[in-house]
Amino acid sequence: MISIIVPIYNEEENIVNLYTDIENALIYYEHEIIFVDDGSIDNSYNIISCLAKKDYCVKIIKLKKNYGQSAATKAGVDNSQGEIIVTLDGDLQNDPADIPKMLNKLNEGYDVVCGWRYNRKDKFFKKLLSKISNCLHRKMTGLKIHDSGCSLRVYRREVFDDIDLYGEMHRFLPAMIFNEGYRVVEMETNHRQRVYGKSKYGLGRILKGFLDLLNFKFWSNYSNRPLHFFGGTGLITFLTGFLIGLYLIVDKYILGNLIGVRPLLIFSILLIIIGIQFIMFGFLSDIMIKIYHSRKEKQVYNVEDE
Repeated sequence: MISIIVPIYNEEENIVNLYTDIENALIYYEHEIIFVDDGSIDNSYNIISCLAKKDYCVKIIKLKKNYGQSAATKAGVDNSQGEIIVTLDGDLQNDPADIPKMLNKLNEGYDVVCGWRYNRKDKFFKKLLSKISNCLHRKMTGLKIHDSGCSLRVYRREVFDDIDLYGEMHRFLPAMIFNEGYRVVEMETNHRQRVYGKSKYGLGRILKGFLDLLNFKFWSNYSNRPLHFFGGTGLITFLTGFLIGLYLIVDKYILGNLIGVRPLLIFSILLIIIGIQFIMFGFLSDIMIKIYHSRKEKQVYNVEDE
């Protein structure tokens, strides 16, 4: 069973064509198509409902509001039955005809196959920002793929067992899986011009994505040992303040200079206090991490209908 997961947000003009393309691409495969309506305010839900009534392979999950692509993808995965998970956008720019080739690549022994929009049909500014984003992604995640933003991906189901999706973390999903020791590969895929609807890609999404990248970097390196980060920073800060204070003591009691009104004294005390606070943050973070790993996870979405 192959589960095709398509997050939908105001894509009423694309849904029927996308459904037809998927059916044509997977005509020889047992599959289900799960459309996740991520709080659309157009006629998307009604169109998908009509498809679901005509074809038992089509399922629909309606979220109560727009939670974002990561939460919508997680909702689709949680409600899917397939051993293989395929994700793609609902704007018709990803070509479902590439899915069989990606499935063949997966069968070569990989756990994730990522699409690479080798010849993107987007505006210059969007492609430029994407190149910068992909460069940062490679540097900070360690996963050497060209296109971290392509939603067309094929996964083995088990890779989702220890993965949390929230914020804009769907773009870092291959890197998160790679860090868990799974095999990730990339292959060139077709990219089509957007014909209907409006792009959801904007400056705000870029900024959020950058913050999520920093969060990913911190979480991947220090999720099990936050004391090493906060404690190390705190020790360096504390020792710097201590050494400055030691210098001022020598300057006062050996050289006989006044230090009571010197800004350096205040700076030394400030560094010592900040250093102690960072170390305490490290201990508190360690406690919070233990609680995090032991608690029952709260869902990042609420389903209105399915």
